[in-house]
Amino acid sequence: MSLLSVENISVRYGQLTALRKASIKVDEGETLFVTGPNGAGKSTLLKAIAGAVAPREGFIRFAGRQIAGRAPEDIARLGFSMVPEGRDVFGGLTIEENLRLGAGMRADKDQAAKDLEQVYSVFPILRDRKDRQAGVLSGGQQQMLAIGRALMAGPRLIAIDEPSLGLAPKVIDDVYATLVRLRDSRGLTLLIVEQSATRASLTGGRMVLMRSGGVALEGDARELVRGDALRQAYFGYGEH
Repeated sequence: MSLLSVENISVRYGQLTALRKASIKVDEGETLFVTGPNGAGKSTLLKAIAGAVAPREGFIRFAGRQIAGRAPEDIARLGFSMVPEGRDVFGGLTIEENLRLGAGMRADKDQAAKDLEQVYSVFPILRDRKDRQAGVLSGGQQQMLAIGRALMAGPRLIAIDEPSLGLAPKVIDDVYATLVRLRDSRGLTLLIVEQSATRASLTGGRMVLMRSGGVALEGDARELVRGDALRQAYFGYGEH
């Protein structure tokens, strides 16, 4: 059974259809990239899974439970944690206060304290600056903080919306290296919305391409980038 299964969901914003019977599956411990042009429905897909928007039809199952339409906090308690586009840290709070917010719904406070130390070991710069306001961090450091806050929830799956957005290439390399280490060391499952298909091929894993609110193509990331099918599907070549 897949850890996450999205089956034929549709989402509308007023008269605009953002998702049209979109389906994806993510197995425990794997990395799935979701790519595609602007307006393809990638961010809406994550929001629907996280409970931020309610699908008009279809099913979403996480860890064997139906979650479509449930409150975001209920979904988070099951082990789904999301890093939104733009990182969305609380600039007026300190780094440590931001991290502790990630554990706000946890009852296992002793383990949460241990997880805080693990986050600091993964991102030493956050420990060095833990009493500073998050708003003074660079973009890359804010991305580290957002990922650390997601880890503090004790997730089984982390969904990240555009982790490369606004970051320098070296910082992007560092962020992805950290994500892969976390996946391998903690058994995390990764669901990553990423505009760059090349980044997906460098990291490895499975990839789906979205267009016009649905899934147009899926397969091994490296194989898709090497072939022509990805470019054809991305730009709609051959459609009538």
